Amino acid sequence: MKEVINFLDGFSTSAVGIRLIIATLFGSLVGWERVTKKHNAGIKTFALVSLGSAVATILNIYLASMENQSADISRIPAGVVSGIGFLGAGMILVTGRNQIKGLTTAASLWVTSIMGMAIGGGFLEMGTICFVLIMISNRVLQYFSQRVEEHNRYLSVYLEVEKVKGVVRLRKFLTESGYSLLSMNKTKEKTLQPSDVAIAVELDLKGQVGHQVVIEKLNNLEYVNYLEEI
Repeated sequence: MKEVINFLDGFSTSAVGIRLIIATLFGSLVGWERVTKKHNAGIKTFALVSLGSAVATILNIYLASMENQSADISRIPAGVVSGIGFLGAGMILVTGRNQIKGLTTAASLWVTSIMGMAIGGGFLEMGTICFVLIMISNRVLQYFSQRVEEHNRYLSVYLEVEKVKGVVRLRKFLTESGYSLLSMNKTKEKTLQPSDVAIAVELDLKGQVGHQVVIEKLNNLEYVNYLEEI
């Protein structure tokens, strides 16, 4: 086993080729995880980012090893990190309801590039550990993150309620339910029904119930025609 690792750490054509295949495979698996959650950046994007980072690192080491050359061994990897940062920024979107989407995908893309550089540089152990931790973070930690968010005492929702006394009735319901109304603002969103008004509400649940319970209660109100947690 040690001989295999030592071989893969080397810079023969076969070792470099195998490392590039591993980087592409690991990147595509991270992209597959994103695809299952219907994110824009998928298998091809992550595979290419990981492969490109691995190639850039190998190229940097190759140039630095050439005789009569004074190449900076950190220059190309530093450029890769900066470049992927710009690429990841394009994944982040702010919706009209001030929702931020794409942060996890952008972070996954960035760390995948680092994983590719580790594999390309011959540090297969770190690259493999990085891959495992990426998958754990995106799969396992997401469950705990959702649990924490579900029981967060603060809840923000977007609602479309009837214009005629809908807002008044909603305010009364929230007060009677024991929730603290932190803010209620009318938005410029186009409602599904012309007879409705769109509002954004922020509540302090004071740790009494989970978000889903409150959302179901709001959704059952006859004057609420649409709602979404934001």
